[in-house]
Amino acid sequence: MMGAALTLFVGAQGPVNISLQQALEMAARQSYTVQASELEAEKARHLVKEITAIGLPQISGEASLSNFIDVPTQLIPNFFVPEGPGVPQYLPAQFGVPWNVTGGLALSQLLFDGSYLVGVKATRALADQSENDLARTRADAQNQTAKAYYGVLAAEEGVRLTSEGIPLLEKSLREVEAMMQVGFMEQTDVDRLNIQVEQARAQKRSFEQQANVARMLLALTIGIPQGTPITLTDKLADLLNDPAETALSEQAFDAGGHVEITSANTLVTLQEYEMKNEKMKYVPSLGGFVQHQQVWNGPDFDPGGEFSFYPTTLWGLKLSVPIFSSGSRYHKVQQAKLTLKQVEINRTATEQRLIAQAEQIRSTARTANDNLRTQERNMALAKNIFDRTAIKFTNGSAASFELTQEQGNYLLAQQAYVQRLVELLMARADLRKALDLY
Repeated sequence: MMGAALTLFVGAQGPVNISLQQALEMAARQSYTVQASELEAEKARHLVKEITAIGLPQISGEASLSNFIDVPTQLIPNFFVPEGPGVPQYLPAQFGVPWNVTGGLALSQLLFDGSYLVGVKATRALADQSENDLARTRADAQNQTAKAYYGVLAAEEGVRLTSEGIPLLEKSLREVEAMMQVGFMEQTDVDRLNIQVEQARAQKRSFEQQANVARMLLALTIGIPQGTPITLTDKLADLLNDPAETALSEQAFDAGGHVEITSANTLVTLQEYEMKNEKMKYVPSLGGFVQHQQVWNGPDFDPGGEFSFYPTTLWGLKLSVPIFSSGSRYHKVQQAKLTLKQVEINRTATEQRLIAQAEQIRSTARTANDNLRTQERNMALAKNIFDRTAIKFTNGSAASFELTQEQGNYLLAQQAYVQRLVELLMARADLRKALDLY
């Protein structure tokens, strides 16, 4: 029900309230890349039916109409009149009539062809491969969707953090300007605070722009029109502390069930069929046919009138036996065998790559988690130092230089925190893909 309501929102191009799980489901269903891949899979299913139909009865019909403006003339020996002076040796004769109508049906049936039998199996494996490609495309779309969703949340967290310090800076700036008016502060103090206020505002604008770009990417990955208002219903803290997400770095990896291994296995199967197909070209093929025609001829165009249609019916078999190809078929079989070995090596390499990749991303996720927790503590310390310095500055026991310096340190700590946050979220998204959990 939720999915149907969400689809209605998208169709109307109205506001969309969406959780991460809903976004992943939408990406798997209506991402532009997924839609294109689904069409490719549908084409493969039709290809299977097309190849299968080759071995089923084939019926064709034909009809022709011809009119000889000049009926063909041939010379025949003159056996009508005894030879003599003035008697021509040959006489012109027309064997035919001006009008000819022919209609017929032909039925053909493939009785045995080894290449056809292998081809049917190969096309079914090809359809399986297209389904594997579709699964990989869906995983890619969901991975990009998760990253875009996380990107929006991280950027909005940056906006929130920078927004907290701006009012305090603006208050300090007003106080310094007032104190300067009565001679207790210099213009330099005001300028320093002005710089910090502008830097904080610029950082906030930067995070806002990053959030807007991430929303555009999110709309693209879930297949909704650009400009559609999107509200994320999941909270950043909930996703960060989700037990299922935090446990990803400890989850075991099963390379055998990975979609890329399934795809590699299908490629091996396809190549095995290709090798069998080349071998089957040594085997004879047999086909049968039945033809029936109705033919009418006449001096005037009047089919079925004075002159009747006359039938012609025949059936037959056609046997094709390969005898000698000067080694062409042999070398094709050898090439197919070598290609089979290549795809088997690629399958092994894919398995080993996936294992190494999963461990690498797992390590990256663990490191990113540690870095985030460290930076979280650093940012809290920087904020405490800034807050204490702001109080000292208000009381007159700290110079504006100290205040601006600590504010700069706090801004840098915020930037670093958001960066570590993004690194962890992206690592988790990639780890989920590496473990084939989308």
